[in-house]
Amino acid sequence: MRTIFVQIKCELGKAYEVADELVENVEGVSEVHSISGNYDLMIKCYLSDEDDIGHYVTERLQRLPGVKDTFTIIAFKAFA
Repeated sequence: MRTIFVQIKCELGKAYEVADELVENVEGVSEVHSISGNYDLMIKCYLSDEDDIGHYVTERLQRLPGVKDTFTIIAFKAFA
């Protein structure tokens, strides 16, 4: 199992709609947080070792209506 965090920049006024879609319909999404800064949402995803991270992000996240941009962080180890 691998963990990734993805920051998502949404089209203006679409952050809540994108968050709802992520929670309800995107497999692998564990948490969705609204954040401040250059991006609107931060999501935590758990992927199987067989899942391709690039395909997951480009096909399941970037294609959602209202998503403008993404920034992906691959986590190596959780300490707590």
